Amino acid sequence: MKFNLSKDIVFFDIEATGLNVVKDRIIQLAMIKYRPGADEAEEWTSLINPGPVMISEEAYRVHGISAQMVANKLRFEQLADKIWDFIGDADLGGYNSDRFDIPMLMEEFARAGKDFNLENRNTVDAQKIFYKMEPRTLSAAYRLYCGKELENAHDALEDVRATVEVLKGQIEKYKDAEYIDQDGNVHPGVIKNDMNALASFTNDSRTVDVTQRLKYNNNGEIIFNFGKYNGQKVVDVLSRDRQYYNWILEKDFSVQVKQIVRKIIKDYESSNSGS
Repeated sequence: MKFNLSKDIVFFDIEATGLNVVKDRIIQLAMIKYRPGADEAEEWTSLINPGPVMISEEAYRVHGISAQMVANKLRFEQLADKIWDFIGDADLGGYNSDRFDIPMLMEEFARAGKDFNLENRNTVDAQKIFYKMEPRTLSAAYRLYCGKELENAHDALEDVRATVEVLKGQIEKYKDAEYIDQDGNVHPGVIKNDMNALASFTNDSRTVDVTQRLKYNNNGEIIFNFGKYNGQKVVDVLSRDRQYYNWILEKDFSVQVKQIVRKIIKDYESSNSGS
């Protein structure tokens, strides 16, 4: 089965020094790009030197990538231009990519001096489809949707290949299925060979950033989803409490959160400059 695409999509998987998307570093990146109408996909993969950040024991037990294996590899900033060019303006797909791979990639690009954002990109997370329809793991998803066992799990390229096969299996399996949400509402035909529809199904329209620090209220206004100002409008808080604004910019919040709050303040100042 071919994906029905209106633009490029890059499926990717990351292995890292740990699970902190802000502080940890990528040590392996694998990407597969699909183009509309193309018969063959393009693949790119590399081990990456994480610099001064050590690979945690927990992470090593999962992916088996040691410090010695990446010691002589290029740093992310040395590969950033190639990775940037490979992705281009493509949509992004992966497995648990919305919560882990995408924000970690954004952080690495930021450290390399590149402003990578999600505007005008769909994100399609096969894990979210799986968890909503058949909540388990990637290996179980591969078994369920592809009818075979996943070998070499946690090798980045094998995982991203498996993710592509899983998503194709999900599209086939659920093309005529109904989805019943937590409120009991029935939604027919939500899984289809269409990246816009899949992105809409897998993403919470109330979520503003992938780390879920910000969200929309019922009026479509951006509010805080953490801390002492939880539930309050971001523009109201930051316009009166600039120390909190500066604190967000200085602390270990994601690049995306910082992009959003900067834009909110810029728009606020622009709209009030003549008053």
